[in-house]
Amino acid sequence: MKNEQCFFCSQGVKQIDYKETETLRRFVSQQAKIIDPIHTGTCAKHQRLLAQAIKRARFMGLLPFVKR
Repeated sequence: MKNEQCFFCSQGVKQIDYKETETLRRFVSQQAKIIDPIHTGTCAKHQRLLAQAIKRARFMGLLPFVKR
């Protein structure tokens, strides 16, 4: 599933919003782990922003910490 270009760079995204849970779920595995950027194709800048947004969404209760 390796992409040539970062998903967020191709969309022109400057900030990743933690409230957009559908977008964040694309980058979280079945076990609710953040997927490695090698598999998702995100660049380092957007991977850091993505991880921060996922962690904020988890803290606010929008995404689960773990799947049961």
